[in-house]
Parts: sequence; structure tokens; C-alpha cells
Amino acid sequence: MATTVAAAHSQVATNDDSQASSTERGSKPNVLTVSHGDDHIQLEKAATRPDIHDVSQAHPTLLRTTTSGTTGPPFSIFTSTQKKFIVFMASWAGFFSPVSANIYLPALNPLASSLNVSSSLINLTLTSYMVFQGLAPAFVGSLADNMGRRPAYTVCFIVYIAANVGLALQNSYAALMVLRCVQSSGSSATIAMASAVVADVSTPAERGSYMGFTLAGSLLGPAIGPVLGGVLAQFLGWRAIFWFLVILAVAFLTIFLVFFPETARSKVGNGSIPPEGWNMSLMNYLAIRRIRREQMSDDHTPANTETTESLPKSKKRFPNPLASLVLLLDKQVAIILLYNALLFCAFYDVTATIPSQFAKIFHFNDLQIGLCFIPFGVGSMLAALVNGQFLDRNFARWCRKLDIQIKKGRDMDLRNFPIERARLEIAMPAIYTTIALILVWGWLLEINGPLPALLVILFFTSFSMSIAFNVTSTLLVDFYPTKPATATAANNFVRCLLGAGATAAVLPMIEAMGRGWTFTFLSLVLLVTSPLVWLNFRYGMKWREERRMKEEMKARMSVVEDGGESMSGKVKLGGEKDADAQKREQPVVEGGAPELAAVMKGDHGNGRDGKKM
Repeated sequence: MATTVAAAHSQVATNDDSQASSTERGSKPNVLTVSHGDDHIQLEKAATRPDIHDVSQAHPTLLRTTTSGTTGPPFSIFTSTQKKFIVFMASWAGFFSPVSANIYLPALNPLASSLNVSSSLINLTLTSYMVFQGLAPAFVGSLADNMGRRPAYTVCFIVYIAANVGLALQNSYAALMVLRCVQSSGSSATIAMASAVVADVSTPAERGSYMGFTLAGSLLGPAIGPVLGGVLAQFLGWRAIFWFLVILAVAFLTIFLVFFPETARSKVGNGSIPPEGWNMSLMNYLAIRRIRREQMSDDHTPANTETTESLPKSKKRFPNPLASLVLLLDKQVAIILLYNALLFCAFYDVTATIPSQFAKIFHFNDLQIGLCFIPFGVGSMLAALVNGQFLDRNFARWCRKLDIQIKKGRDMDLRNFPIERARLEIAMPAIYTTIALILVWGWLLEINGPLPALLVILFFTSFSMSIAFNVTSTLLVDFYPTKPATATAANNFVRCLLGAGATAAVLPMIEAMGRGWTFTFLSLVLLVTSPLVWLNFRYGMKWREERRMKEEMKARMSVVEDGGESMSGKVKLGGEKDADAQKREQPVVEGGAPELAAVMKGDHGNGRDGKKM
């Protein structure tokens, strides 16, 4: 079997050598066309012939591929069932950050009494949580893009579990404040990584549906968190809240470590490269051990190590928190993030006022207030389920309009595709519906409106807001498919910092202006700033192309300055590739090496003929 695996690699390399003949074509003497099956890559030859691999590693957006056929490797080798499991786990992970923020709300009064501090000081723990909720993903997002998703998730949940144990055992306000910050740091990056996981396994044509399911967890947290917190605080005490989070996190981490595959394309490509080290799940590890034992028993020789040796060795980089902040300098991204943050402020202002205002109007206890969040949760979940279908269908409609064929399982070059319009056409109605509903919400509170009416408005507000959030998150991944965790971390940074300020200001505003005028002011802010979205709708494609050209120019200049001496890959003018270039290939193993394919998919129960061993 060892010979079979080695032969498979050799055959793939040989086929690639014969297919990837590099010749200069047409009337452009400075353009080199590299063919790989039905894929074609055109590169301008610099005077110093920079190394393409170096460029692609530093600037992944520089190399653009236009697929002209249905052959060649698929975007992801994960099956539909595997993708659903991956997205479910990412959604579950994304549930922890918002639920930790909101499950805590019904325990504010018991905590203040237990620690002998004022309610104002306890409320500061909410603000500090949101501040770190915005800061931490800037570090972890960069880590996830450089080191892989599994190491980043593992570190986050170890920190999160330790913080919750400390919170359950602490007896001082200082410990509460510090540990809440640590808890936020451990959980907040999971939302950014959820978007990154979706970008790893889904094409633009199917991304809307997967993003919808992924964001369901993060949107469900604020809705059911207060319900869970109210029940636990009412019957078991406030410490039970943190023990509950410990149990839930340990259950997740156990399943994650055993089954969740590495999806980062910088580590496993389309899933066809076996992971190594931290990036390896227990199922991957057992499959590799089984194959090595079979190799030794069949060949009576030490296990062949060509499989792991053929992987490209990526450089280990310390997480760069500035990577996500740099994205804010781009006008297109800044506009999207600013308006999304304003919507997020309104989202948190609505939820933050429910406990205090419902207690004053209806004299509810903590459990009753928690139950009032159920319509909010139902609206968020429903939006997550249906909005993905809206996005994918509108994407398909634009493809038909532009006479573009969607090839299932194949990535698409979005350079000449109006992805901004395809996405924002779904967001626009939701945004203006949200503005109207927030206005109605405020004046219903002002007149101490009937509870059923308030709950209905709460349901539709959460539904429309969640659609807008989903569209924005999906669009960010479309903009930065090679570094989605970093892009989503930038989104988290802006919206959480603004949300922290809005949450701290909303109750003083209600005391000064009244409920009706406070939410009227919020509605006017959203209405006045809504042209920002229209600017992206109108000029987004132009801005995106300008950004791409700047990135290409920067990449070329940096490689030329570094003194690259040969065409990369290393792709040579005669059509030959050296051994290093062959190692960088990410072939789909569909028949040449079943043993390797089993490792890639984590299937350690099938043999060479697909039968049970």
C-alpha cells in the first residue's frame, strides 16, 4: 500500500507536468498563461520573474483563476453531510459568546447583593465584556488564518472553560470583573471563526445558506440566554449559570477534538491534504495510524512518509491584531462595517432595555422577563433559516441574468460579478423594516403598550435585524475569502465597541428623553446613515476592483524588491516544474490512492476497494 500511495503522488505530479505547460500566447509577449486542466491562470512576467508561490502566499488575491469547465479539483472534497456537520459545530461554537453575555443578565441583582456592590458597578461588567468581545477576535482571527481553525478553537475553549470555573468559584467584585474579561476573550472569536469555516468549505453560490445556519447560533444566544439565566438564577442560584456554561463548553470541546476536521485552506487546501499536529482530529490520527500499520504489514518495511513530507511548510507567524484593523482603512469595508455596527447598537439597545422597562411596566420577575426573550429568539432562528435561501436564490438569479453558469462545487471568480448588488438587494428591505419597527417599539413602550403587541414587534424586529446581519457577514466573506476570520474580526471589533457605548448610554437616554424619543432618535440615526449602504450598492464593484489592483501592484512591488529570480511555483517557461512545485499541488485523490483519500476524509473503516477491513 505504501507503494500505491507513492505511485499516486508520482502519477499526479506527472499529469500536472504534462498539463501545466507554460507557453506565451497571443499578442501579449509579457503575459504567461499557465494551464492546469480546464483552469487557466494569466500572469504578467516581471523583469525579475518573481516567484509566484511567494506572491500567492503573501497576497492570495493576486492569482485569479477562471474555470472554464467542470473538470479539475472541486472547491472542497467534503461531502454535503460533512459540510452540514462542520457548519453545525461552527454554529454551536458561535453560540457561546452571545449566550455568555446574555445569560448573565437575570443574575445582575443577585450578584450585586452577593458581592455587596451597587448595580452600576455590576453593569460595568457588561461593558467590559463587550469591549473584550471586540478586541479578542483581532488576535484570534489572525491566529486562525495563519495556524488553522482547530488550534484557534482549542485555545479559545480552554481559556473559556477555565474562566467559567473561576467565575463560579469567585467571591469578589475584582475577580468577577477580570474573569468576565477573560471569559469574553475566550468565547468572542468563535463568531469570526464560524464565518471563516464557511468560507473554507463553501463556494459563493452556496455560501448564503451555510452562513445563515452558522449565524443562527450567534443570533440564538441573545434570545435564549436570558431565559436560561432566569431559570438557573431563580432555582439554583447565580453560580449555576457558570457551571452550566462549563458543562456545555466541555461537551462541545470533546466532540470537537474527536470529530471536527481542519478546514483552513492554508493547511489542508480543499480538504485533500492530510492535516498535521494540532490540525489533526482524533479521527484523522486513528486513520493515519491504521494506514501506517497496514503499510508495514503489507510491505514489511517502515511506513512511507512521503504523504506528510509532500506538504508545504508554512511559516508560523505570531497573531497580528493590526491585520483586521487595516481592513478598516478600505472605504468599501469601512462603510459596510459602520452601518452594520449601527444596526448592532440598535439590536443591543432593544434587548438591554427589556429587563428594566418590562419590570417597570409589567412588574415581572427575572424568570418572566427571561421568557419575554423567546419571540426574539424565534425571529432570529427563522431569519437564519430562510435568509440563506434568499441569498443563494438571488445569487443564482444574477448568474442567469449575466449568463453565468454555476458549476456545483467549483469556486467562482467574482471580479466581474456584482456581488454587492446580489447580497444587498436582500438587506435593503430588511434595513428599512427594522427602522420602522424600532420606532414603533419605542412608542409602544412609551404608552405602556400591551404585552402581546410588544412581543410581536420584538419577533419581527429580530427577524429583520438578523437578515441584515447575515447579509453583511456573508458579504465580508465574499470580499476576503482567503482571510475570512480576520475580516469578521474587524466586523466584531467595530460593532462591539460601538455596541458597548450604546448599551451604556441607552438607559440614561431613556431617563432624559423618554422611551419614545430615545428609540425615535435611534431610528433617525439608522435612516440618515442608510445612504451608506446605497453607496456600496452603486459603487461597490468599482471599489472592489480598485482594491484588487492596489493589492496586485503592492504584491508585485514587494516581490520585485525582494529580488525574486525565477518564475514561481516554481513554474518554468518550458512548462517544467521542480520538485518543490509538485509538492505544493493539492490534488483530489479519487481513485489513485484510496488510502490517502480515507485519511483526508477521516474515514478509517474502509479499505482499498471501499470495503470494510
